[in-house]
Amino acid sequence: MLAFVFTLTPIAGWVGPLAFAPVVGLGGFLSLGALRIGDKDRPAALAILVLAAWALASMVWSPFHPAKAEQATAMKLVLQAVLYWALFRAAGAASAPSRTLALRIFAWGLALLGALLAIEALTGAAVYQALRQAMNDPIRPDLAVKNVAQGGFVLAVLTPAAALAGWRTGDGVWPGLLMAAGVLGASLGLDADAPAIALLLSGLATWAVWRWPAAAPRALGGMAALFFLSAPGIVWATRKLGWFQALEAEVPLSWSMRMSYWRHAGDWIGDHPFRGWGIDASRMFGPGITLHPHNGALQVWLELGLIGATAAAVFWFVAIATQGHPRRDLGRAVAAGTAVAYLTFSAVSFGMWQEWWLAVGGLAATGCLAVQRQGQDRAENAW
Repeated sequence: MLAFVFTLTPIAGWVGPLAFAPVVGLGGFLSLGALRIGDKDRPAALAILVLAAWALASMVWSPFHPAKAEQATAMKLVLQAVLYWALFRAAGAASAPSRTLALRIFAWGLALLGALLAIEALTGAAVYQALRQAMNDPIRPDLAVKNVAQGGFVLAVLTPAAALAGWRTGDGVWPGLLMAAGVLGASLGLDADAPAIALLLSGLATWAVWRWPAAAPRALGGMAALFFLSAPGIVWATRKLGWFQALEAEVPLSWSMRMSYWRHAGDWIGDHPFRGWGIDASRMFGPGITLHPHNGALQVWLELGLIGATAAAVFWFVAIATQGHPRRDLGRAVAAGTAVAYLTFSAVSFGMWQEWWLAVGGLAATGCLAVQRQGQDRAENAW
């Protein structure tokens, strides 16, 4: 299953990220036999359970009423949690030879995606446009660039684990260099600034955990929890001081639109700070907010209130802080860096409940656990 999912990862990253939801979901379904919740997993699993249960309950008062089953976000969250957790655990249950093969596929598949994104950046997404033309489905050049740029976001999240996979399976630094070239190409040549920023922050977090293996994960986990708990307060405080309005007037249009969403979200959070407006309520707040606030913490507060924000804060604190260990381990450092990259995008780009984005998160966690197990095997063999 790991080899299957990792093989399709670069294809989905280039052709269309929406494919991640069915690919990762199918991989999880076929890995249900590996589903386990160990003692160390229980705090994170409990946080997910609380978040999903509260999302289900909030359907009662949410102003958004799904007309079809596939629009019922809360129900899908429960299913996604089970399936993605199963795939994640499959990475720990795989035998050493099969895991090595899967990680090699993971590393070189994303290296090829990186090389392709670099080429697309130099040619204005010419390869993607040629593919669409061959399929008798031509696309405008500007839309082609926008679509291909999404692969840079995926690549930035998966690069830390995939680059380490290349190193730990004996292929050296070359896969990681190609991935970095793709992320930089997406940022510099495809008008997507966030991937390079996320990769930089991810690298800093990885270095910090490598340098301070016990303390840095707790500090980063605390920062992640603080991000989810304090987001509305930051918006309220900076608006009261006038800083928010001054910055909103100076930044480029794309950022001023985001800040407008954040401002409106802050206003509406104040109406129901404890229970929230209900799952998917963001969809009903147009034109002040289009689809979602483009900030994961504000979206959780707006829709699920303090209860949801606390559950999210607990999950991210546990997920990152548990990477702490007295001894240095690059696999643990990479896991923390991956979380930082994912949270960077969640803070400025995607909706909290977007299926393909949650699938990318599950895939990234799977890759991180697989390279950690690979490192443990190498250490045992060396001993």
